Amino acid sequence: MPLSVRENFMRCVTGGEPEFVPRYYFGPDPYATLPPQCTSVMCSAFGRKKSARGYTQDMWGIEYIGTEDTGGQELPVPGEFMLDDIRNWRDVVKAPDLSDIDWEKMAKKDIESMPLNPAEAAVMGSGTGGYFMLHMNLMGFTNGLISYYEEPDEVKAMYAYFHEFYSKVNEKFMEYYPVDIFTVGDDTATATNPFISPEMYREFIKPFVMEDTKIARDRGLPIMMHNCGRCEDSIDDWIDFGVNSWNPAQVVNDLEGIKAKYGNKMVLIGCWDSHGPVAWDTCTEELMRSEVKRVIDTFGKGGGFMFWGSTYGPPDHQPLINRRKWMTSEYEARRFDPYK
Repeated sequence: MPLSVRENFMRCVTGGEPEFVPRYYFGPDPYATLPPQCTSVMCSAFGRKKSARGYTQDMWGIEYIGTEDTGGQELPVPGEFMLDDIRNWRDVVKAPDLSDIDWEKMAKKDIESMPLNPAEAAVMGSGTGGYFMLHMNLMGFTNGLISYYEEPDEVKAMYAYFHEFYSKVNEKFMEYYPVDIFTVGDDTATATNPFISPEMYREFIKPFVMEDTKIARDRGLPIMMHNCGRCEDSIDDWIDFGVNSWNPAQVVNDLEGIKAKYGNKMVLIGCWDSHGPVAWDTCTEELMRSEVKRVIDTFGKGGGFMFWGSTYGPPDHQPLINRRKWMTSEYEARRFDPYK
């Protein structure tokens, strides 16, 4: 009997060879004939909300703004940062109060609000946030990066504070939420190089993530890393704390070399040039279909790959609609090709 889309997704993410190339895509695709293969769940108490100024605001109090052209992706409001001196973080950075949360009631509501049935799609999630990006969002990149050099002990103390909060949330999250894949994420790289050296990553960030992910390792759950940019220098460190899949695995990394080195030990999710010609309004149907085929043919053999094509822009923009239609159609037509 053929595997369900959920079973196929889980077989791939746990290092097995799937029956067809899974697709990493949240929610329904209006152009798809296949049901969605994965979904996510989060604690609603910590979701972003509207600030008094009309921006979105995260649980730490940081305000964000996004644009249609980036598909709604958000950045901290330019030029306005909560923390200007790392030595003052204790006065400024306040973790949310957990004492009044009814976890069982919240989880029940959050699970009922999920767009997909957990029995039909692989569920990803965790209560863990990042360290590097939260630090940069609080201070901005200039002051944030300088603080590593000027006040390393204060940076570590602030990270320990983040970790204390994340640990409490993770324990409750794993108790009350249905999780197939534990997720962690931190955008520690530019398109050309990491923001900080591998040695600094191991000194400042890795010890905390090792602790954050222990709760998943102890349960035998696969762990998925989200990290944009050319971050391949950290793959061995991720493997140390249990990561076995990575999104969005962008083309600025040596993806073919990574595939050859790690095989199914590190599932590559993406391998898609989201900034190249297939993302432009001039993209033709022939170009889009040929690129979907090339990516699946290149990375699908033997498993260790999930398709995640992405293209952005205003949602009602006809060239964007065309690109998404062609992409979905070609993925569905080609998903079995590597395993024939």
